[in-house]
Amino acid sequence: MKLTSLTAISPIDGRYANKTILLRNIFSEFSFLRYRLKIEIQWLKKIISISELLHNKKILSKDVLYLDDIFEKFNEKDAIAIKNIEKKTKHDIKALEYFLKNKISQSKNLMSISELVHFGCTSEDINNLAYALMLKDARDIIILPLWKRILNILKKMTFKYQNSSLLSLTHGQPATPSTMGKEIANFYYRMKRQYLRMNNIEILGKMNGSTGNYNAHLAAYPNINWYKITGDFVNSLGVTWNPYTTQIEPHDYIAELFSCITLFNTILIDFNRDIWGYISLNYFHQKCVDDEIGSSIMPHKINPIDFENSEGNLGLSNALMNHMINKLPISRWQRDLSDSTVLRNIGVAISYSIIAYHSVLLGISKLEINEKKLLHTLDQNWSILSEPIQTVMRRYGIKNAYEKLKNITRGKEINKNIIHAFISSLNIPEKEKERLKNITPSNYIGYSSQIINKIK
Repeated sequence: MKLTSLTAISPIDGRYANKTILLRNIFSEFSFLRYRLKIEIQWLKKIISISELLHNKKILSKDVLYLDDIFEKFNEKDAIAIKNIEKKTKHDIKALEYFLKNKISQSKNLMSISELVHFGCTSEDINNLAYALMLKDARDIIILPLWKRILNILKKMTFKYQNSSLLSLTHGQPATPSTMGKEIANFYYRMKRQYLRMNNIEILGKMNGSTGNYNAHLAAYPNINWYKITGDFVNSLGVTWNPYTTQIEPHDYIAELFSCITLFNTILIDFNRDIWGYISLNYFHQKCVDDEIGSSIMPHKINPIDFENSEGNLGLSNALMNHMINKLPISRWQRDLSDSTVLRNIGVAISYSIIAYHSVLLGISKLEINEKKLLHTLDQNWSILSEPIQTVMRRYGIKNAYEKLKNITRGKEINKNIIHAFISSLNIPEKEKERLKNITPSNYIGYSSQIINKIK
């Protein structure tokens, strides 16, 4: 059976392929080979720049351009060639080394230094830097721009609903009002913190040989400062050099990166559930799309499927990432292979997040606030004004203020007339009575509207 979006086992490459297609340029097997080829070529260029290693062999600028050309023209035919070599070697990085040696054999000058390909390297010197560049590109090109889109639309919602009074629900029960804008602002602020944190996470890499000590390098060229050379090389890739490792870069930064993503995702799950609830309460309408069907048997339904889809995919992403957070920083002694298959699934974990981000953006685009329902719900809950009334009573030294409000409001149907009659009976200045009577469930919103203006 030919692999298509219909025959793919994973919905990432099947049902949701249109949302994850850009990730193929980063996390596919082809792309992984391309990233690793980049590291091998850049390392060979670094070696060429060290005159002591060339033994008077002259490498011209055109030879270096030829190396660059190998990378720039890398295609699926080349990738297949590497995989065919791997069938014999049973080793992916050795297959890549042989492929590159074969490519440079067409250049007389480069052929003379072919044994400097993969010089001093263990496979993980190549792999860890390839993964570092993959994750850097995923973060900078895919994840952060999507987070920015989500943040921008939440910020717009914050100001759009700045004055939309909302009955709060603590423990699912009527509570002190807020505004819809302020409630969206809460999520915006939380997600913005993770966005800033994500930007600042260092992506690390190493290039120090079999157990991190430059043993082979120094055996061949004891007078060269490999410590500085490899540090400069790693930093030149846009990656932060990690000078202290075993055979593998210990993946702590991946755990940090995924920890940030999972927290952002958890906040977004919280958002999805709140919006889902507000839709259920009819605080939000969802725009009708004529050809869409909510239920196969109930024609009236418009389900909040985008928020549900987002929540489900965020859960899948977090489950995978949490395993990676716990697994990847652990390796037996100087190296074991249990991280290898896990690392090959980082694209899968990220893909579920990307699907979720697209879903929540689609869901938000369909929302229309129901101001009439918001105000009606508030008007049905005059008992929430027991809070400001008893607080003012305390100000004037009236004893048992809380208990008095509890007696007339708890578990009872309260309306404007009952509240105003109670206020009139209070032994407080007339001016204070008037001020309390001007408080309604819809305008008892504290600073919720004003503090939004301080959002950055």
